[in-house]
Amino acid sequence: MQQYLDLLAQVLEHGEVKKDRTGVGTISMFGLQAIYDIQDGFPLLTTKKVNFNGVLRELLWFLKGSTNINDDLKEYTPIWNDWADENGDLGPVYGYQWRYWEKFEFDHQQNQYVKSHIDQIKNIIHLIKTNPDSRRLILTAWNVADLDKMALPPCHMMCQFYVRNTQYLDCKLYQRSADLAIGVPFNIASYALLTMMLANECNLEPGRLIHSFGDVHIYQNHIDAVKMQLTRTPGQLPTVKIAKKAFFDLTFADFELVNYVHQGFIKLPIAV
Repeated sequence: MQQYLDLLAQVLEHGEVKKDRTGVGTISMFGLQAIYDIQDGFPLLTTKKVNFNGVLRELLWFLKGSTNINDDLKEYTPIWNDWADENGDLGPVYGYQWRYWEKFEFDHQQNQYVKSHIDQIKNIIHLIKTNPDSRRLILTAWNVADLDKMALPPCHMMCQFYVRNTQYLDCKLYQRSADLAIGVPFNIASYALLTMMLANECNLEPGRLIHSFGDVHIYQNHIDAVKMQLTRTPGQLPTVKIAKKAFFDLTFADFELVNYVHQGFIKLPIAV
């Protein structure tokens, strides 16, 4: 994960000071990119502990189309607690857009528009299996009509999959806003897992995760922790085993993180 440490160092050294919505302030750069080859190991930071179980729980929660933290999420990770309302609702965030993107078509018999839903995940699986050379293997959460209904607009807003050499499944993720110290390690692990799950379903091998950024930043109150992490040397990457089951039948128990050896946890405040 030297690629991640290089991002930290680049932003810390060359970033510009910016104000932000949280009021904390950041050091920011625009348009960076990093590439992780999942064949080299699962891209989970070893220079600090990353809560793999929390990453997996959140991803499975997304894939159910869930939008409420009380739906099998809050008891495992507090990652969305600060944005949920008193009932645990977040509005039509990632999972809803992935599985239930709203579609309106005019029904001439009823003389009115009728709402249905698009399941982007099912569509991508179908396309990978039936037309692996498609340039439309795209998953997006940036639904402009729904942004004002979301507790937080999507940061990791879209990705595109690519079948390489008929063998590997690559993923290119675009993230418009990236909290480099806290959020990005989770995002890397989450989309690597999603790529592995899709590859598992489609009889492919997981390939590369290409992580492209818009505004990538370090919060001012994370700088000391970032400098501490940059003194650490990355270790060998772990691996993840996934049961050979149908995509939508996979549960938390079907994933195993193997040989994750990490350095000490680094506590960081979240900017809400």
